[in-house]
Amino acid sequence: MNVALWIVQGLLALLFIYSGWLKGIQVDKAQVAWGWVDDVPRGLVGFIGVMELIGAIGLIVPEATGIAPAMTPAAAIGLAVIVLLGALFHVKRKEYKEIGVNVVFLALAVFVAIGRL
Repeated sequence: MNVALWIVQGLLALLFIYSGWLKGIQVDKAQVAWGWVDDVPRGLVGFIGVMELIGAIGLIVPEATGIAPAMTPAAAIGLAVIVLLGALFHVKRKEYKEIGVNVVFLALAVFVAIGRL
């Protein structure tokens, strides 16, 4: 189970680093990748991106170093909340194609949170 958790944590961290980097650092590229970015205040998009980057770090570093390992499930829960809110945002905008990615990210984040608690 530990190996499966590490694989999922690594995958989630990479995915959230990519997503967070686009939203938090390269917002112009995020506008090209995701149409919704134009309809949301730039500061909010940046904030979401930075939170995703922090969450990605929180998925790996605390558990890997043994320093405050309880932060790993906390990071997973925080990322799950971000993804859930994103899914609700897409439902409101009737962007049903986009929700599949949110559901997968949510399931993986919940798996890590439960597995590491």
